[in-house]
Amino acid sequence: MVRSEAETVGSSSPRREDADVVWQWREPSVLLVEDDSGDALLVEELVADSALKMRLRWVRSMADARDVLARETPDCVLLDLNLPDAHGVEAVSQIRTHADQVAVVVLTGLAGEETGLAAVAAGAQDYLVKGRVEPDLFGRAVRYAIQRKQAEQAAVALRASQMQARENARLERGLLPRPLLRGDGVEAVARYRPGRSQALLGGDFYDIVQSTDGTVHAVVGDVSGHGPDEAALGVALRIAWRTLVLGGVAGAEQLTRLEEILVAERARSEVFATLTSLTVAPGARHVRITRAGHPGMLLRTPSRVRWVEVPGGPALGVVPGVARWPVEELHVPDGAALVLFTDGLFEGYVGRGRERLGEDGLLRLARDIAAPAAEDFVDELIGRAEELAEGQGGLDDDVAVLHLRWNGNARPTRDGAGERSA
Repeated sequence: MVRSEAETVGSSSPRREDADVVWQWREPSVLLVEDDSGDALLVEELVADSALKMRLRWVRSMADARDVLARETPDCVLLDLNLPDAHGVEAVSQIRTHADQVAVVVLTGLAGEETGLAAVAAGAQDYLVKGRVEPDLFGRAVRYAIQRKQAEQAAVALRASQMQARENARLERGLLPRPLLRGDGVEAVARYRPGRSQALLGGDFYDIVQSTDGTVHAVVGDVSGHGPDEAALGVALRIAWRTLVLGGVAGAEQLTRLEEILVAERARSEVFATLTSLTVAPGARHVRITRAGHPGMLLRTPSRVRWVEVPGGPALGVVPGVARWPVEELHVPDGAALVLFTDGLFEGYVGRGRERLGEDGLLRLARDIAAPAAEDFVDELIGRAEELAEGQGGLDDDVAVLHLRWNGNARPTRDGAGERSA
């Protein structure tokens, strides 16, 4: 007599020498959904005689099957298509509704092969005709059904991964733009590095645009949080910033418009964004900077690196419609460069404790770098910050860095403001 809700283990000695080579994992668990005790006994005997060892559990109805599937996930369901509470393809649909990741092999009578084929078309992996199944065929059917289901799931995961990769590429094109430069008046080097915990690019963004009159505009920003919503918002802000620049909107009005866009587009009211936006007119003797809750920047000359931080206002979205952002002027020595970045560059943990690199630590790193070329300096700065954080898994947050050096008549001139000494 078959035991209700019983577990049965098949033979422990495979009939084929290569059985363990083909099936290199634990014994699969199989849920038998069958209301007929005689048919359940036949299945139990097939399990005992099969070369494939498996753990069998028997329930008599779809309701009982749902209860089991709510608590555990078997590798395969052997499903009778004539249950008291589910018939035909409907039974397959109910199993898939409650456990779509489980392989399904349907059991039919001699006259039910067409129903078996219909069940396969509806999502089952195979069908077996009761009374016409040998133990070896039974074991192979269960094994191949599980493997086919795994292959299906792998294919679905691959398609999802490919779709996500395409979405990432679209976000990347939005977050990592090509600088719109019309001449050689400014040298721009940009880098973007996603945080270690993210599958998607985050909300950090940057851009640089040179308008038709030769004025150079640049921005670096950071949307709070991580993930696709923040990345999409970063793209929206970056594109809006470029549109405003090309439309002649700058300074405090520019940040007001960007805040309006952020408030309209953000998924949650607590999301905010920090940024630094700057403008240099042709032949100007200063850089005009507007800062919204963003960290300072590095002023790099051939002989020294300094930290500069001009007065600013709150981050965008913190007090919508109320905040004001002053436009500050920063004088830069001949041949110097400005290095703008997001806080992911200096917020990583260093050593084994909870100490962060911090702004002063980043300044010390920058001063230790001897590389004169802009690209080498930026790459080494990011590399050293990553190396210090490596012991605690690397940098958590995204990092965006923009290195700007002016040449010719676009170069600002001498003086200093807001300087920090390490």
